[in-house]
Amino acid sequence: MCAWRLYDWYRSEEEKWLILFEIFYVFFVLPYVLHFVGKFGRIRAGAKEIAEGRLDATIQVGGDGLLSELAGHLNNMKHGYRSALDERMRSERLKSELITNVTHDLKTPLTSIINYVDLLKKKDLSPDQTEAYVGVLDKKSQRLKTLIEDLTEASKMASGAVELDMRTIDVAALLNQALAEFGDQPEENPLPFRVNIASPHIHANLDGNKTWRVFENLIGNARKYSLPGTRVYVYLAETDDRVLFRIQNTSSYEIDFAAEELFERFKRADQSRHTEGSGLGLAIAKSIVELQGGEIAIEIEGDQFNVRIAFPK
Repeated sequence: MCAWRLYDWYRSEEEKWLILFEIFYVFFVLPYVLHFVGKFGRIRAGAKEIAEGRLDATIQVGGDGLLSELAGHLNNMKHGYRSALDERMRSERLKSELITNVTHDLKTPLTSIINYVDLLKKKDLSPDQTEAYVGVLDKKSQRLKTLIEDLTEASKMASGAVELDMRTIDVAALLNQALAEFGDQPEENPLPFRVNIASPHIHANLDGNKTWRVFENLIGNARKYSLPGTRVYVYLAETDDRVLFRIQNTSSYEIDFAAEELFERFKRADQSRHTEGSGLGLAIAKSIVELQGGEIAIEIEGDQFNVRIAFPK
């Protein structure tokens, strides 16, 4: 009898522990396992999406732990791959635009040269006609020469195959000289320049010739593409470690693309393609500034066009 009671007692205790274990498993272990399996399933589905090229969705795995960290890494990898893909597509689009624009910009003066050469072959031309045609030929030839030189320089800048002659220069004097040179050039729609140079002498360690080209390109762009009757504002100042330059003008046409795309070679709005620019000015200026350790940015607000440059001293 005692043995039987002892057996019943052990059995009842064993059942109690078994019941407690089942309760613990159902309410604590099983939810954790299901949660773990759910996370793993979402990660597996996300990895499959990446493998199949579907890059829009995000793996939603909250909380902490190794699986959440793994999901985060997969999301970062997906976003990085998406960014790289977008950049490649953008690069291919810009490459296509570049080929189209180069062809257009080189073909235009070349066609004019061919046409005027044909006209000069006529034997019944008056001296005045001959002189006029030769003048047009000279203008178009110079235009073609400028385009080729700008394209060559832009290619060198993009490849970094440029030697810089870095020395201490007076940036204020250089800017004043560039402004004076443009002021001496005749133009159909003269624009008033409002110049604010904080100090008569602002020095920095730069390549003088290359920095001159930056000012030349930006001032030239402002002259060509500003709305007639508006003003161009030029600012130059300095801090302890930088020289700050800004040029602001009102565009004569609607800027219908992103500001950063203006730095691309041959990037111009359709309305501005009748002007005598090469479409390389901003690309060359950007390369020169960055080769000297500086920063350049474009800001567009409505028709207001701003270029900001920070040169290191």
